[in-house]
Amino acid sequence: MNIFVASLPFQLEEADIRQTFEEFGTVSSVKLILDKETGRKRGFGFVEMPEDEEGQLAIDKLNGAEFHGRTISVSKAEVKKDSNRPRSFGSRPQGGGGGYSREGGYNKGGYNKSGNNRGSSSGRDSRGGGGNRW
Repeated sequence: MNIFVASLPFQLEEADIRQTFEEFGTVSSVKLILDKETGRKRGFGFVEMPEDEEGQLAIDKLNGAEFHGRTISVSKAEVKKDSNRPRSFGSRPQGGGGGYSREGGYNKGGYNKSGNNRGSSSGRDSRGGGGNRW
């Protein structure tokens, strides 16, 4: 069972979390999430427990518990169903999007500020697209 743990004190290490959850059963992994830019802990993470019964017991006992002066939130981690989102944080979908250009004209369909239609390079519709995928 993959368990989401939030509101963690920033001074905790993965070993501290592991030790706490091992009171309820076997822990196969612990991952604290770090900020990409600063490298600092973000105050949440994930604990993997192979036995669902042990994981549920840990959730029941630890959710709302005070841990080093903070009330933590512990729940079963849910798999995101949104397949349209990029899988890695901070990346853009392939093709780069479209939308409004910096000059203020509508750029998605090839319409520029002067009103000239540049035509289509994608062949998807008559508005053009400049090669952007939708």
